[in-house]
Amino acid sequence: MVSVEDRRKALEARLSELEGRLQQIEQELDQPADKDWEEAAIEREDDEVLESMGEAGLQEIEMIRAALARIDAGEYGYCVRCGEPIAEERLDVVPATPFCRNCAR
Repeated sequence: MVSVEDRRKALEARLSELEGRLQQIEQELDQPADKDWEEAAIEREDDEVLESMGEAGLQEIEMIRAALARIDAGEYGYCVRCGEPIAEERLDVVPATPFCRNCAR
């Protein structure tokens, strides 16, 4: 069984990793566009992928911050919908999940 403090450390590490990745994405998106229209079109496609990755990262950051708040409140590991404990196996796979398996469906 993984302790809540170990889960906190893992969540904080993932949060730091995501924040670093988002900074890299922002820097890449801030680069000036190429003057060649073919290259600019390719860059725009790349930018769309980066923007999508950034949005997914922001969503995960929000989930992690909410999980850390639940840890601080002593509510981590319990489903926010039904109040039942979340299975350790589920928390191993999705440590920031706010829902038990039944409520996630």
